[in-house]
Amino acid sequence: MTMIRIIACLLLLAGCSSASNEPLLGTLEWDRISVPAEASERVERWAVKDGDKVTAGQLILELDSRRVQAKLLNAQALLAQQNAQLSELSHGTRIEDLDAARAELSSAQAVQIDARNYYARQAELGQKQYVAQSAVDSAKASRDKAVAAVAAAQARLQALISGPRSEQILQAEAAVKASQANVQELAINLSKMQVKAPRAGQIDNLPFKRGDQPPAGAEVVSMLVGDAPYARVFIPASNRQRVKVGQAYSVYLQGNERAWKAHVRTVSSDATFTPYYALTGDDASRLVYRAELVLDEPDARALPAGLSLHAQPAR
Repeated sequence: MTMIRIIACLLLLAGCSSASNEPLLGTLEWDRISVPAEASERVERWAVKDGDKVTAGQLILELDSRRVQAKLLNAQALLAQQNAQLSELSHGTRIEDLDAARAELSSAQAVQIDARNYYARQAELGQKQYVAQSAVDSAKASRDKAVAAVAAAQARLQALISGPRSEQILQAEAAVKASQANVQELAINLSKMQVKAPRAGQIDNLPFKRGDQPPAGAEVVSMLVGDAPYARVFIPASNRQRVKVGQAYSVYLQGNERAWKAHVRTVSSDATFTPYYALTGDDASRLVYRAELVLDEPDARALPAGLSLHAQPAR
């Protein structure tokens, strides 16, 4: 009975050793980022091509900016007009405007005096029945109109003397701030017509050509970024507890016997089904955990994405 137990333990240990040494299959990948188009405008010019190395902030392409430029010029003109109106309100009434208002009032008062005198004469003639009643009524209407004109002129003069109300100045200031914000937004939109690299990397794909008009938000550039590629592998559920972040691995690319030094960067906490290219034997239905093994050697930066590989714990 003791011998049977020993044999069983040896078989179990052999199985565990076999499982732990089983290679992890996967592909070589780079971190990718996509650069979207901020507006739906025609592609004017490409400043890069597929495979180019770019630095952060480097120009990638230019979109047609004429539409945004026109909106910006219109917004700047409106801002200038509103600034002038605010300045006029803030400085108060000019002497010339006061003189003009006083002259208008004097003219209205003179017309009023003439209209009153004319009505008085017409009224007297009407009582003696020398003129028709309609003439008297017309003179009375002219007098009332002249009285109203004097009242209006007096009100305008008083408004100029008092100056603008504080509420008017606040409204003008708010209008100026709104226009300033609109100008700033349009200036930002104009700058986005030049699509630049958000970080250093390599151009991987340019899906649009010169003259195309991508929709707003569409990916116009795909970039490979990062200091080194990584092996995306899949860990069988039976081996998951043996793989830890930071653990050293050797990565072997298909068709190359070199062992590339790597370490585990991440291991997924959620299991998934084995992808078709990582199937071995009867493992088609097993669960696996996705992991990323970063290649540590400097010359790994020259490796392209998409290469098939397998990885084993470093010895």
